[in-house]
Formats: sequence, structure tokens, C-alpha cells
Amino acid sequence: MGKYQLDYKGMQAVSKYHEKLKPAKFDKKQQLEKIRTAYLEKKQKQTDKSSE
Repeated sequence: MGKYQLDYKGMQAVSKYHEKLKPAKFDKKQQLEKIRTAYLEKKQKQTDKSSE
């Protein structure tokens, strides 16, 4: 075992601390949907300009 061992209360405190610092979970589907809507808006603007 390691030199520094935590009791149960200490382990909970450490895990709670790391939960706070952990970045939000990356959601691939949401990211793809965001990119898709941005692309469609851009394409729509281009077709509006070309039709004028």
C-alpha cells in the first residue's frame, strides 16, 4: 500500500473534490447536432444570397 492512506471520510472528501473539478461530460450527439444546425444555417444564407 502507499505511504499516505486515507480513511473512508478522507476518501469521500477527495472524490467529492475531483467531481467538482471534472469537466462536463462530452456529449458527441449534442455536438454533432450543434455543428449540423450551424452548417444548415450557413447553407441557407448562401442559397438566399445566390437566389437574389
